[in-house]
Amino acid sequence: MEAVEAVQVTCDILLEPYHSPFSPPQFPQNAEFPLTPFDVATYNCHICILYAFRPPMPDNAALREGLARALVYFPHLAGRFDSDEYGYPKVVLNDAGIRLKEAIAPSTLEEHLPFDPSASFLTLHPHPAEGVEVLLQIQLTRFSCGGLTLGITVHHHIADGSSLCHFLLTWAKLVQGRDVGTMPFFGWSSVCAPRIPARVEFDHLGVEFRPKSGATRPRTNVGINLSKMCNQSFHFSNEFIGKLKAIVNGGDPGQRVTTFLSVLTHIWKKITFVRRLPDNEMTQVRLTVNGRPRIKPPVPPEYYGNLVLWAHPKLTVGEVLRSSYSHVAQVIREAIVKVDDGYFRSFMDFGEQLKGKGGAEIVVTLPEVGDFLNPNIEISSWLSLQFHQLDFGGGVPAALLTPGLPVEGLMMLVPSCGEGGGVDLHLCLEKSQAANMRQVMHSLD
Repeated sequence: MEAVEAVQVTCDILLEPYHSPFSPPQFPQNAEFPLTPFDVATYNCHICILYAFRPPMPDNAALREGLARALVYFPHLAGRFDSDEYGYPKVVLNDAGIRLKEAIAPSTLEEHLPFDPSASFLTLHPHPAEGVEVLLQIQLTRFSCGGLTLGITVHHHIADGSSLCHFLLTWAKLVQGRDVGTMPFFGWSSVCAPRIPARVEFDHLGVEFRPKSGATRPRTNVGINLSKMCNQSFHFSNEFIGKLKAIVNGGDPGQRVTTFLSVLTHIWKKITFVRRLPDNEMTQVRLTVNGRPRIKPPVPPEYYGNLVLWAHPKLTVGEVLRSSYSHVAQVIREAIVKVDDGYFRSFMDFGEQLKGKGGAEIVVTLPEVGDFLNPNIEISSWLSLQFHQLDFGGGVPAALLTPGLPVEGLMMLVPSCGEGGGVDLHLCLEKSQAANMRQVMHSLD
């Protein structure tokens, strides 16, 4: 999708939740909720999503009304951040509202499809500017044909992919006049309660967090800025994924191979190749692991907030490039298995150290916006979520993109919105590597 010109903003407001007599039971006004250790451990920035919907679509009034009603069920999105006396962040549920922009474009939507991830989307998207106090921003851009783009920025501290998807699907149901279905679950105390006595059995102060004082976190390519990054997208057809699975499987009919594992194995090999790093350099993947099904007993999938940790498969550059697909996949699989109930419980117990003065001396190990991860990569998968099934009554999206990924080596894997299915990969690379990546990404050599 090329840049859309002459977009005219017709409305820019703070939209507050609409409380009706039929609204669900409310939290007390200005209720305060400290962020959980899982919330604090993730990116401290706004995450962007851009949808495109072909006509017919409900009018803006219907979308606005449904959005205001949906916010009642997800009050964090309309709240504001604050902090305690030690600087530990919390969310105040004050119904301060979200930012809603409405705009019109003189062109047709089809003129700009498919999405081009290297194009600028500033005219279609609320800007995730640093310091914005609004936690959710949405822009509805209506095209001359009746098509619509939906631009979303949401602060990662208050929602992971599962929670955001639940909110969007609830919004769509309300626009269609349907029942909201499953309500979000806000059981922080039952999910994140530490064990008595606490048992921190893993090195969380070396993996998810680090001391603020003392040795600083190593940074590679310091001085390289966002202008040298390039966002790209790749499509993997079902046929191509089938070939990957067969290679990863290695001829073992009893070995189950997932789409995620197959694609990630392939990506790790290809991005390691284009980076041209020394064979003996260590490279790792940081991949998200959803705790909802792994914690025992399982946490309801509708739990609201962040509930992911990360697995860290590691190999040398030479091992990634010259080992079989089966071996690289097995290294990934073994790293994921380690992030089990015991690891999540240990992390919850470690979270007690974030309270009071202790938390003021600890910071996360996630890369900062603008950082380069060489020789590492980080990947999040939405393959098990329903982002691509969002339907306000006019059909599922024609396109879905996560534009403006802020960290080099960061990738998103999403179900394709195309008729043929498959998987789309959105990633951020150095511009100098982008052309080489396009040449090798679909090669199985």
